[in-house]
Amino acid sequence: MQRKRSKLKEIPSASMADIAFLLLIFFLVTTTISMDKGIGQLLPAIGEELEVNPKNITKVLVNATGQILHDEELISLSQLRTRVKNMLAQNDKLIVSVKTHPQTKHQDYIDVLDYLKQAGATRISIAEPDF
Repeated sequence: MQRKRSKLKEIPSASMADIAFLLLIFFLVTTTISMDKGIGQLLPAIGEELEVNPKNITKVLVNATGQILHDEELISLSQLRTRVKNMLAQNDKLIVSVKTHPQTKHQDYIDVLDYLKQAGATRISIAEPDF
């Protein structure tokens, strides 16, 4: 009696490239790329500057250590939100002018803009920092 020798079975690899290609196509088609919207701001064109009544401007300064000065008074972010919200209730033409120190952290600046948006400020002016 002869014993049957079992042959080593191999996994067929001929279609592996096809499967890898189909997986690649699948992930390319089904993947969505979220685009960061950023902060939308409308900048005036050159020569379209308008005179603004000083009563309609409130000034916010963020210093190098991240402290916030609103109309030259040191306040917190939540106080800024409350103040701007109250001022907007009284004057719907209010423009918030935000000015930063050149060494202000970017996150502090973004936090101020976020709190202003939460207060409902839509007219935000970015003042040029002093050098």
